[in-house]
Parts: sequence; C-alpha cells; structure tokens
Amino acid sequence: MIDLRLVRASYPAVRAKLARRGIDLSELEQVAALDEQHRDITTRRDALRHSVKELSRQVGRLKREGRDAQAEATAAESRMQGEQAKELAAQADSVAAQIDELLLRIPNLPAADAPDGADESHNPVLRVENFDPGGYGDHQRVPHWEFAVEAGWLDMERAAKLSGSMFAMLRGPGASLARAMVQFGLDRNADRYEEIRPPTLVHSQVMVSTGQLPKFADDAYWLERDDLWAIPTAEVPLTSLASGEILEEADLPMRMMAHTACYRREAGAAGRDTRGLLRVHEFDKVEILAYATPEQAPAVHAEILERAEGAVADLGLAYRIVDICAGDLGQSHHRSWDVEVYSPGADQWLEVSSVSWYSDYQARRANLRYRPAGEKGTRILHTLNGSALAVPRVWAALVETHRRPDGSVAIPEALRPYLGRDTL
Repeated sequence: MIDLRLVRASYPAVRAKLARRGIDLSELEQVAALDEQHRDITTRRDALRHSVKELSRQVGRLKREGRDAQAEATAAESRMQGEQAKELAAQADSVAAQIDELLLRIPNLPAADAPDGADESHNPVLRVENFDPGGYGDHQRVPHWEFAVEAGWLDMERAAKLSGSMFAMLRGPGASLARAMVQFGLDRNADRYEEIRPPTLVHSQVMVSTGQLPKFADDAYWLERDDLWAIPTAEVPLTSLASGEILEEADLPMRMMAHTACYRREAGAAGRDTRGLLRVHEFDKVEILAYATPEQAPAVHAEILERAEGAVADLGLAYRIVDICAGDLGQSHHRSWDVEVYSPGADQWLEVSSVSWYSDYQARRANLRYRPAGEKGTRILHTLNGSALAVPRVWAALVETHRRPDGSVAIPEALRPYLGRDTL
C-alpha cells in the first residue's frame, strides 16, 4: 500500500501521480479526510489520558491530606474522563481500520518515467526482435489448438471432462516438451537465483501482501473450508517469504525463483482468447523474484527483463518489449515492461512475462524490512519480479513457430539436451 505519511505530507503530489492512472480519486480523498479525523480523535484521546493520569495523582495527594470528599469527587471525574478516553480510542481504531481498508484498494503510484496513457492501446513498443511478418509459411499459420490436438500432444476435450472448460492437458511429447521448458527456465537462472518450492496454497494475508486481495478475489480460487487460496503465481508466496523479518543490507539483492502450478479463475474472460492454451485456469510457470534496496531496484528490474527476454530469444521465438503506460499498470505495479511472443498460428502477440517493479507497495503490506549498513533503524524493501518461463503461451508459440511442412516440430537447440531429440 502507499505510505499514509506520504499522503499526509504530500497530498497534492500523490493525487497528481494517481491521476495519471485515470482512476477515481474519491478513495484517496476519503483517506485524507479520515486521516485528519483520526488525528483529531487521537489528540483528544491523548489529552484525556494525560488528564486521567494527573487526576489520579491528585486523588492520591488529596487522600494523604485527609480530604476524602474532594478525593472521591476527583476520582469520579477521573473515571468519567477514562470512559471518554476509551470511547475515543474505539473511535480511533474504527477510523484507522477504515483507512487501512481504503489503502488496500488504492493502487501504487506510477513511476515518473512510466509513459502516459489510458489503457493498453497507449503502451509503446520499445523494440521487436526476430519478427518477419512475411516469413511464416502456411504450415506455421495453423493454430496449435488444431494440429497439436490432432497429433495427440494437447487434449482439451478430456481436460474439460475432468475439470471443465479452460483447463488443458498435455500428453506424450507435448507433456515432455512442457517439462523440458520448465527445467530450461530453472537452469538458465540458477547462476544467481535460489530455487525454492513454496506451498501453492496460502493464507489470505499472503494474498493481501501482493495486492491480489481484496481487489482480485473473483479471479482467485478459494478453499473455503481451510481459508486458503490457490496461488495465481509464485510471486505470491515468494514475496512473503521474509515477512516480519529484518534483512541485512549486505544480503541484498536477495534473488529467488520457483516453479509452481498457478491457478486463475479468469473471471470475465469467457470468449476472449480462450482457445487452446491462450488462457487457461491452471498452468506451470517459473517465476523469478528479488528483494532489493530502493537504490538497487532499477538495475535489478533491468536484469529481470534481460533474463525474461533472453529465454524466449534462446527458444527462437519472435518477441517484443512493451512499455506499460500509467493507465494500464496493475494494482501493485510502479513500473512494468511486458515481454510478448508472436504466435503465428493464432496470429497474435501473447504476453508471456510481466517484468515488474513494485517499489515499497507490496513490502509495506507484507512487512518486509532491511537494516541499512551503519544505521540503527530499518527501512522498507522494494520487490521486483517477472516470469522466467510461463509454459502455456510459450509452448503454443514454440510449436507453431517451429512447425515444419510435414507437421513435425523442430525442437530449439536450447531444449534438445532436456528431451534427447531434435523433433516433436
């Protein structure tokens, strides 16, 4: 969440930054009004508490002087003021809870260098790599949901029988290819990122920490009986890994990666890019994530982008880097770039990695802190992450791009050691 002290000290600047997102600012206005109310209540509460302490001292003095009647009257006044202080304390807690609830809904402040724009149509394309729109043959223009199903690599029908629509099942060589892609995604980042296998069911607070809750509750799977949530990405558990701890600056940046299944209800997505593997409820993904100081964060952000685009380049895919404008940034995002691969069969650019810097927004929610070298106090961390390899869409683009006229698929050289073959 954004820092309430920043709202208090620099309200016009915070308002101007959030206005770049094109959002309704009424909740921010409510926060400012409630914060003023909260400070007024706490000032009166504290004055009463101070008065109660002073009256208690007077009661003791009056009793020692034998002035019992006056002591009793003063004690009664002390009790009355004590009750008033309790009422004000309850009011303060109620207002503070309202402020917290609103702050959980207000998005992060966009970075100054995030481009202006209202929605995805205003996102600048920074560069396009390996793309020749006239260089694809007819055999590559066949969508994967046709030829991969026919080949037995993708079974949407039986997946739907087991779990419903928008679930997919990979079989035989198709499943082997997906497993190879996961291992490739882990291995190419193992030089700097610690592999972690976190739980894929987490508490509500863990979802709150990354901004998934409360805003995106309808897009997530909730196990009501145990009050646990199925993670939409490994970003969720990795972000909260050091929650409540104090890290040393010397240990930063702290880099992590994880391969997990991911679960998304995709509420409202019916009929929109739902064919084949373009949009599914369950999928495998390798995520890379880092904790950093504010000073380290820009370099780490660039590093994660380099690794995300390097993976799709090594797989021989056409891709582009898209700069996300202020109006299209996600709830928690401060600055983001998307890596999109070209799927010739679907004839679409598919987002396969959102490389994001969250400033201190997630860390404040998750209570992630570090101790700067030579200082006694602590500061809030910055968090960053990106998909190192998201299987479904990369799988789809790969089999379409590398499909041959005879219907076989050439395995990219980077994956051959994992499969022990050069064709699918």
